[in-house]
Amino acid sequence: MPKETFEDLYVEELQDLYSAENMILKALPKMREAATHDELKRAFQEHEEQTRGQVQRLEQIFQKLGKDPHGKVCKAMQGLVAEGQELLSEHQPSPVLDAGLIGAAQRVEHYEMAGYGTARNFAQRLGHDDAARLLQETLDEEGETDKKLTRIAEQVVNRDAVQAGA
Repeated sequence: MPKETFEDLYVEELQDLYSAENMILKALPKMREAATHDELKRAFQEHEEQTRGQVQRLEQIFQKLGKDPHGKVCKAMQGLVAEGQELLSEHQPSPVLDAGLIGAAQRVEHYEMAGYGTARNFAQRLGHDDAARLLQETLDEEGETDKKLTRIAEQVVNRDAVQAGA
């Protein structure tokens, strides 16, 4: 059935994010296991815990809307997760794989930031101030995760990957 209203589009955006977050929850433990650098392992563990909170926020929003969070499969996240799986299957655990995992994780973060920014803007326009606040909280967390991954890459992992691959 075609989406007819801005509210319908908003719900669809939220369902896409809900689907994406649940895919990420399945992928993060595999990424953590494959990572060799302790700080990267911790970052993946922290993000997994954070993602559980993000799913709960989305569930709060759906509950308040009286809508089902299911019903949409995030095809973009399916592709990003598949790329990450491919990376895991093509490389042995090493600093080089760690660098690739950071790149894969950052592509995920950037997709999520775009989605949460859009959903927050929709919520604001629709007058769903509580939802907008919750979506902004998640958007802030995604941005911080992206910055943390950049720091880990720049300060440690990429240097080690160059040395390992030389």
